[in-house]
Amino acid sequence: MTRVSAEARGCPNAEGMHDTVRSPKTFFMKTLSAASTQAEIKSLLTLAIPLVSAQISQAATGFVDTVMMGHLGREALGAGGLASFTFQVFLNVLAGVVMGVSPLVAAGFGAGQRTRIEQVTQQGLLLTLGLAACTMVGMSHLDVVMLGLGQAPHTVALATSYLNVVLWGLFPAVGFALLRGVVSGLSQARPIMTIVAGGTLFNIAGNYILGFGKLGAPRLELAGLALASALAWWGMFLALVIYLLRHPQLKVYRLFQKWYRLRLPLLRELIVIGTPIGVSILLEYGLVLVMGYLIGLLGTDALAAHQIALQTGLMVFMIPLGMSFATTALVGQWFGRQDRQGLRRAGLISIVTTIGVTAVVAIALLLFRQPIIGLYIDISDPENAALVELVSPLIVVVAVGYIFDGVQKTTLGALYGIQDTRVPVLLNLLSYLGVGLISGYALGFGAGLGAQGLWIGYYLGATMAAIAYSWRFVTKLRQFDSC
Repeated sequence: MTRVSAEARGCPNAEGMHDTVRSPKTFFMKTLSAASTQAEIKSLLTLAIPLVSAQISQAATGFVDTVMMGHLGREALGAGGLASFTFQVFLNVLAGVVMGVSPLVAAGFGAGQRTRIEQVTQQGLLLTLGLAACTMVGMSHLDVVMLGLGQAPHTVALATSYLNVVLWGLFPAVGFALLRGVVSGLSQARPIMTIVAGGTLFNIAGNYILGFGKLGAPRLELAGLALASALAWWGMFLALVIYLLRHPQLKVYRLFQKWYRLRLPLLRELIVIGTPIGVSILLEYGLVLVMGYLIGLLGTDALAAHQIALQTGLMVFMIPLGMSFATTALVGQWFGRQDRQGLRRAGLISIVTTIGVTAVVAIALLLFRQPIIGLYIDISDPENAALVELVSPLIVVVAVGYIFDGVQKTTLGALYGIQDTRVPVLLNLLSYLGVGLISGYALGFGAGLGAQGLWIGYYLGATMAAIAYSWRFVTKLRQFDSC
């Protein structure tokens, strides 16, 4: 009989790794009852709280833009919200590709490989520059695409006025995501919260001044909101660069020295890990973007209602997203140390914690629907009555589906921590396109549920993804146990 190597079976270097767990009951109870569970929870919260706070502050950029758009009128809210989310899709997909640095840096940190950490970061910067430059060229021609998708010319004109300005913030936004992954992998995420909070405050002030023409500035409306966002991204990126150069524990890593030197094998490794992450984000966010364009065919009110539900969902989604980044870093560090029990414990505790947190947030969304809608529009205005009636059931759908969306994201973060990125892409494809898009279209247009049906379809896809990723994570852990 030919013996199959551990590497061929998808195992990490198994030297020194023991503690095989057989039955499902023993698998979970042994992991969660370990003496170090309390310390793992503390590590998770220490890393997750600043990352979650930073994600919420970062999402507040789009949230504030949307609120300001609402005060510019329903047409500006619909068109500007569509443009803002289109930019967010490009940003998140590129950030996903460069996010391959996070598990690599975390593993290098766990293994004490300083040179590898430096080189991974440098190649990530090169990759960021190339991706951003190519994408900016494509974004400058999106008006043709929008018109081809049947959007009203006036909607396209408003959306283009936003996109043509905000695209100049793409490079610093992706660069910030790259460096955030580096500091997360090095367990130094606390300053991210401060930097992003400062950028958010700047963006709010800039929106008010440039969007509405205050303090002597011209009234630029959507273009002004876009300019404020782009400037905020540049400020956050440069602030994080300065922090990395000056922090006593981080400046020993020569992250920016000869960053332009091309190392093809390492760049290829980064692309191999990061591209599936970017594709997964494209499928997930792309489904929401397709929903937006489909809902745009239903009229201005439907599109405005969708944007309110979308920005609300994005804001609360930042909580499990930040936790997933923390999960990737912690699991990746245990993976770098070749500690099977540690990575199992880190992953499962993160998932259980996410379920508890998202359940609390979901209840809050259900209880405070009207005040939430009131942030965007004047709910006492009779002219907005139809819009309020469209938004309210969408918030209910967001609240119910939020828990499953949170579980899929954190579990996916755990898979990224063990550098498992290829199979999750296939699971993502089946979940969001095979289930989410088809069921959403059937419910929205076939069953006549409109925007609500499309949103239900999206969360059916997220639920399928949560089940599939959980199965994959447990399967990988058992695979490690058999090594």
